[in-house]
Amino acid sequence: MAGSKKFAVGEQVEVFCDHLQDGQRVNGWLAGKVVQVDLRMAAVQFETDVFSSNGWLVPNRMLWSAHGSRNIRRAGVEVETDSTGK
Repeated sequence: MAGSKKFAVGEQVEVFCDHLQDGQRVNGWLAGKVVQVDLRMAAVQFETDVFSSNGWLVPNRMLWSAHGSRNIRRAGVEVETDSTGK
């Protein structure tokens, strides 16, 4: 994402994270909505339970990600993945 513009509040995105899908904890891309931004980070709100990088359930279903991270992308944008799915 280097050189791309930063995310904006209201934008639909996908985040690579641990989340619940059909009652099971999975690791993969999950759609959400940007609800807050600052110069370095974007906060994304989800409609399902998500887990922090240390494995804890996030009570407000919101994760922060750096604008240039490989773990966040604009919704509907297909990118090449490596063997981990990222």
